Amino acid sequence: MTLLTLLLLLPAYQGKDGPPAPAKLDGQTRVAVDKALVWLAARQDPDGSWSDAEHRHNTAITSFAILAFLSDGHMPGRGRHGETVLKGARFLAASGKPENGCLVGARGGNGRDMYCHGMATLALSQLWGTGGKDLDESIRPVLERAVLLILQSQNKEGGWRYQPAPNDADISVTVMQVMALRAARNAGMHVPDQVLDKAITYINSCRDAKSGGYNYQPRQNAPEFARTAAGICVLHLCGRHSAEEIPQAVKYLETHFNSTHHFFYGHYYASHAMHQIGGKSWETWYSRLREKLLPAQAPDGSWPKNGKLDHSAPGPVYQTSIAVIALAVPEQFVPIYQR
Repeated sequence: MTLLTLLLLLPAYQGKDGPPAPAKLDGQTRVAVDKALVWLAARQDPDGSWSDAEHRHNTAITSFAILAFLSDGHMPGRGRHGETVLKGARFLAASGKPENGCLVGARGGNGRDMYCHGMATLALSQLWGTGGKDLDESIRPVLERAVLLILQSQNKEGGWRYQPAPNDADISVTVMQVMALRAARNAGMHVPDQVLDKAITYINSCRDAKSGGYNYQPRQNAPEFARTAAGICVLHLCGRHSAEEIPQAVKYLETHFNSTHHFFYGHYYASHAMHQIGGKSWETWYSRLREKLLPAQAPDGSWPKNGKLDHSAPGPVYQTSIAVIALAVPEQFVPIYQR
């Protein structure tokens, strides 16, 4: 293991007593995660990507799958799923458009290029330094170009939208870019403070003061679970651990835990946001999450065994990947997700 790998595995935020020790998953969760990763590995495309329904060889779907393996400690080229992760990493590293470096692969981003680009940038930043010299040398220039594209695409309000142009913005795409930038900064890339500060200003402009939830765009009155989870997650990632917006937003999340609109996408963010909150709030949340997810796993290891959890998810690879990421939070293997 290289020095860079060791540094990348350190938590991005540490309390006064130092980093918490990674927790082991309980027996039932351990079995569920193992089955899910076997299922995911069997569905990898020959080129190293993953696909879901119409999202063929998609960099966002592939990134969620890779992050699922990383969340359980599976590194490129090593161990049971090492070759699977390595193939996925190579696919992402080769997925940039020649003209601008947008990480959407040969098939494009189905009109949502920055969604795919943000997820791929996040995944590559977590892969850099974990797969040996050859992989690191292929990732670094791709990651540098990917970060530059994000920086150039921020609009004047501080947000991002689906295309790499500084025109419009929404909270969903914006949060993805902030996570990618924060992860890239942790990995050693240069990200100016003012970029993240402007992004936080935009995200808070989407907040609904009455409910404490977050809207899709400013000046709306339609807060939702997934957007609120994303808002809290980013506040913590940017060091705003004591932000006055957080307590009311947490109450909103707790009340809307069972929302079926973007259930998996919401719990992708919510699991990490609540883990950052810690204490009894996290313990109660994780217990509810296990009680919700474990019975909903299909016998083959995928999620869900019926479609009732999420009416808006693209397919089982996406849902299974996020279920693993959320359940594996206590293990704290992925730097960007650590407390």
